Amino acid sequence: MISKTYAVGFLKQYKYVVILSTCCGKIMLSRHRQRSTWETQGGHVEPGETPQEAAERELYEESGAVEYDIRALCDYWAGDETTGEGATGMVFHAEIHRRESLPQSEMAEVRLFDALPENLTYPAITPELFGYLFKERKRHADSDRNDEPV
Repeated sequence: MISKTYAVGFLKQYKYVVILSTCCGKIMLSRHRQRSTWETQGGHVEPGETPQEAAERELYEESGAVEYDIRALCDYWAGDETTGEGATGMVFHAEIHRRESLPQSEMAEVRLFDALPENLTYPAITPELFGYLFKERKRHADSDRNDEPV
């Protein structure tokens, strides 16, 4: 399985949302009750729901986040390149400011990490998407430095 990223709005139709969450300079991941691996928050876009609405709903359900800044980061396709079978989604970045207790859901726990752990639920996709986030952050930081007066 591979993933490819595109500009926000490029793919037009979205089956999933993925939220790359950070808090206090760390990566926030969730662990599903039926797995021992770590994953981003996210899930299906429900009928009649926008990707933004789905991202906010999934973020709360899977992390307990109640105060945050969230923005669309990119579109993505994940699947098998040889068969062309896969699904499209929109990726968001959420900077979490406050969480409440994890709501009753399929998630068992939420944890902060200094770096991505080895035991990821989606090891071919999660590092690629976080890599995209980190490149965007660096690009924006470099751009901000270039805008400073000399």
